[in-house]
Amino acid sequence: MSQPTLKQYQPTSYSRIYALGAARGDLVVTNDDIAGPIDSSDEWIQRRTGIISRRRASANVSLLDMAVEASNIAIKRAGISPSEIGAVIFSTITHPHQTPSAAALLADRVGANPAPAFDISAACAGYCYGIAQADALVRSGVAKYVLVVGGEKLSDFIDPTDRTISFLLGDGAGAAIVGPSDTPGISPTVWGSDGSHWDAVGMTASLIELRDGTSAWPTLRQDGATVFKWAVWEMVKVARQALEVAGVKPEELAAIVTHQANIRIIDELAKQLEVPENVVVARDIIYTGNTSAASVPLAMDALLESGAVKSGGLALEIGFGAGLAFAAQVVVLP
Repeated sequence: MSQPTLKQYQPTSYSRIYALGAARGDLVVTNDDIAGPIDSSDEWIQRRTGIISRRRASANVSLLDMAVEASNIAIKRAGISPSEIGAVIFSTITHPHQTPSAAALLADRVGANPAPAFDISAACAGYCYGIAQADALVRSGVAKYVLVVGGEKLSDFIDPTDRTISFLLGDGAGAAIVGPSDTPGISPTVWGSDGSHWDAVGMTASLIELRDGTSAWPTLRQDGATVFKWAVWEMVKVARQALEVAGVKPEELAAIVTHQANIRIIDELAKQLEVPENVVVARDIIYTGNTSAASVPLAMDALLESGAVKSGGLALEIGFGAGLAFAAQVVVLP
């Protein structure tokens, strides 16, 4: 008797990002609006972070609302039907439910049922993690199109008196449709984590502590000095490695889109990479704030919408944050 042979998916050689979509919080929050509780000023916040204002969502705008808006824009721009989406990946740390996943509800809201759907908890690196997984799913033939979303409503987890991170944070969602390509559109991803600094960025308490009454509502906080040093000196190594595996030199890039953590980190990374002046460096943080998993797609969408970069150019995208987690890849701009 002959041995039965398993059937396999039909793989494809390459993938690319077809389109992006973006949704920002409906409120513009200035530095003056939040300076009082942290005993600060507009001048201090701008000097330390580069932020002039940030976008936050009002009470009646949920994380899912922003994710659905961004996803619908990306789906329309990609020119596909939601029913063609073969997987939904949602990177977020602010979904208010431990389970079920935000991705399952998002899939339903955009008309992608019964696509497999799952969340990623990689904080500010989450969107780039999602692009890496979408690239693998498409190239392996498991899914023709993948919806990747990075979205946060960080304002739900802010202590207004916290001087370590609260004044940085904003709300929003960025979405991408990844699908097959005849030419390389997403390079191999350089990614990883450093759990030795697990507590450098995170929550003030666990849900167990909240349940037991030993803690108030958990909010976000960070060890700013540790994060700054790690982001600048370690992430430039990751960025260089990502360019190397992509076979791309810094001067061949159209843009660098880093996680919008802090303008000083963004500028120092660009300086360390010796980026020439013709390469656009995304600085969406100035008017959007730090939106964690949403920051890379929001910043890239802003560059495309403003005309600062054009479709077809190369962009290095790199996310890094709590975990400490990181991921970087070179992509062809949609």
